[in-house]
Amino acid sequence: MAHTETELKLRLEARDVPRLLSHPLLAATPQTLHLLNTYFDTPDLALKARRIAVRERRMGGQTLLTVKTAGQSVGGLTRRSEWEAPTRPGQPDFAALVDDAALAADLVALAPRLRPVFRTDFQRRRWVLTHGGARVELALDEGLISTDTPAGGRSEPILELELELLDGPAEALLSLAAALQAGSDPAWLHPFDLSKAQRGLALFLQDNAHP
Repeated sequence: MAHTETELKLRLEARDVPRLLSHPLLAATPQTLHLLNTYFDTPDLALKARRIAVRERRMGGQTLLTVKTAGQSVGGLTRRSEWEAPTRPGQPDFAALVDDAALAADLVALAPRLRPVFRTDFQRRRWVLTHGGARVELALDEGLISTDTPAGGRSEPILELELELLDGPAEALLSLAAALQAGSDPAWLHPFDLSKAQRGLALFLQDNAHP
């Protein structure tokens, strides 16, 4: 079943990471994960045209299939529908995953034409905090977006902080972001509306012309 993902994405500079990690709100030892993600589309970018992202995520010994639909993003705060469940690599079962019948049928029809377009490979440090009457997951992601093009491989760095609402009021995300920037030597955190999927697709399109 789909759930609505509500998150606030914040950009920061490498020099600000130690400042962020020293903040009292992040005093607990984070969970550390290595996430390797492959994003798919058709040769004519049919998913891009519908603002849909299809991703396989390898995390430890598990592979997850994720479908995200177009969201609304303002000032880094994004809301969108998302489906996610375990899968076999290269064998997406959209009919079982997506409970929107029309969307599932479209994805099943497109499945034979899907191919890898770009990858994200990053380390995630994860905390779960209670703040402002909400439970919030904080994820500090550091790594690379990469893609293959006719001109060779391209990559660009990932360094961002995501605050995802687990339950409670969405306003808590903004309040928590402000709290993380309080103090005598705060980290510089800036709202950022581009998802990793949008950035990866833009990187792919730099050297790939499509109709």
